[in-house]
Amino acid sequence: MQKHFSQSPEQNDWQEFRPLFGGGKIKLCDTLRAVTPFGGLSVFIEFLGRIGLVEQLASRTPYQPKSGNHYDPGQILVGFILSVIAGAQRFAHTNQLRADRALHALLGMKRFPSDDTILNYFRRFSQAEVERFWRPLWRWLISRLPQLEKGYSLDLDSTIFSRHGAQQQGAARGYNPRRPGRLSHHPLLAVLAEANFVLHSWLRSGNAGASQGAAQFLSEALGLLGDQHRIRCVRADSGFYADHFLSFLEERALPYIVVARLTNYLKSRLYQLTQWQAIDKIYCVTEFNFKLWNWKTERRFVVVREEVQTNKAAVGRKLLDLPGYVFRVFVTNRCDPALEIWRDYNGRATVECRIDELKNELAADHFCLRSFFATESAFLAVLFGFNLLGEFQRALDPALKSYKQPASLRFEVFTCGAILGRSGHHLVLHMSKNWGGYSGRKPFFNSLLHWPPPTSPKFDPIQNAA
Repeated sequence: MQKHFSQSPEQNDWQEFRPLFGGGKIKLCDTLRAVTPFGGLSVFIEFLGRIGLVEQLASRTPYQPKSGNHYDPGQILVGFILSVIAGAQRFAHTNQLRADRALHALLGMKRFPSDDTILNYFRRFSQAEVERFWRPLWRWLISRLPQLEKGYSLDLDSTIFSRHGAQQQGAARGYNPRRPGRLSHHPLLAVLAEANFVLHSWLRSGNAGASQGAAQFLSEALGLLGDQHRIRCVRADSGFYADHFLSFLEERALPYIVVARLTNYLKSRLYQLTQWQAIDKIYCVTEFNFKLWNWKTERRFVVVREEVQTNKAAVGRKLLDLPGYVFRVFVTNRCDPALEIWRDYNGRATVECRIDELKNELAADHFCLRSFFATESAFLAVLFGFNLLGEFQRALDPALKSYKQPASLRFEVFTCGAILGRSGHHLVLHMSKNWGGYSGRKPFFNSLLHWPPPTSPKFDPIQNAA
């Protein structure tokens, strides 16, 4: 170890480091300059400013701070969301951004909330405060969604959040294929497929069934959506295959496609099918109307038969009396051809991708507190950040030709080494050109500069002039 007192104070203590594959020596030392690995977040921060997020949070604060040394509640929430987007998977990981003075300058914050501050923020939420604070924010985001002529596909699904320990409220033993017998929560989600947008969510006890409360849940989701957008079709897996839920959809005149559960009573009807429409050498489809013994009405069923291939995994259920085939059965109130019903339902696979992104890329299942509604509020904050990322991509590319997952945005856009400096009285963020720098992100800023469109898209001056 050597010291040179002629250098600046932060460089007085240094050490030589030999690269792994040779090439001379490198000197290691400290620096007092504000350095950030997330210079690319400047694009996202510019987007948050343009949509007026700060004003929305300020107009509906969940509580009024009393301490003279308090953090603004909106700053705490934005700090948590940015930490999750930057890769935090625990509350303790949010402390990593406390030392990022360059990021603080981008946010205009003199200090960054600690993990204890963020924990105390979520602990303030009760069930009433969750409804009062989060639902209006969701309606605000929904109002920003683009209009679709045919409407949105609404996909319903549930997932499992495994919990460790026994102190989390609502955690119970239920269906948990990856960790049988362990405590868990069982969230329910409604996703607008075309917008990659989580419309509504419930954090439920781990022993709740997939369709438990589904009608009430969907009613709340439709209430959030209001009359601003139309639902083209509701799609759900066999967990939602229940007469009361299907009757609810029919009362609301909502088109639906739901996977049928292959009970013995329904299997007996499948054995009687003899007329099939061949799609190709492997797939055939057919349909029939059927009323189960405990149903109030007869419904349409669509059946897809797939021949089992030795070189390809077949999706579906096998019937012992019909070897060599697997079957998928859907119940629907739509009048489209059977093949169109099958193809439409295949589009529901995107909801599995969105849940996978929430859990594996934004750690939605990792932020757990003792209070149930504190945990639900942290979960909603992650979902809110996910929806903001979707809106961010629509701002850059209104047609959303290429959707990027949160992790892809993190590494391709948000991660960029940068150093905070000064030019006269102005702060300057020097972004590393080797990581794309400002020039690589300039098109994003230009897109935000001309977004949203200054005139209504219905107004076409060329056509009017003609």
